[in-house]
Amino acid sequence: MWNVLLSFSGLLALIQLLFLPFFPESPPYLLLQKGDKAGCLKAMKQLWGEGNYHTEFDDMMKEKAVTKGTKIMNVLEVLKEPSVYPQLSTMLLLLLSLQFCGLSATANLQESIIPYVSLGVAISELVSIIFCSSIIDRFGRRILLWGGYLLMALILVLLETSLLL
Repeated sequence: MWNVLLSFSGLLALIQLLFLPFFPESPPYLLLQKGDKAGCLKAMKQLWGEGNYHTEFDDMMKEKAVTKGTKIMNVLEVLKEPSVYPQLSTMLLLLLSLQFCGLSATANLQESIIPYVSLGVAISELVSIIFCSSIIDRFGRRILLWGGYLLMALILVLLETSLLL
């Protein structure tokens, strides 16, 4: 019955996918990244209800003024920055430990292909991290979440169909 359990996560992804378009963008994203003051106030009203949000809005405007001179770095620039090496090392260590934990061995695969499956999973995770971090600033979190959930639901449907056939 593990395939039913796998389908359950796909069902939750589909539910999240259906409801995501009804939620507004993050107010700080709208103001700081897009520069949309009216959209920010509208999102604050939609998320928090009626009220006076001038204090929060002023805080975001101060943050925008402070970060105005700060350059947004892309993935390659982050990798070249020495101050983030400890964080990158920690992330790399976690990624490698997940690959060596033996999950591929418990998936009932032939022993000869387990190293290739582990390598494939690690490469796909690395590519998705680089790809997602590169496009999140361009399209925003909402589009990225929507696309991710849609892709996850589609892949789970294809996986379930192939397992049933």
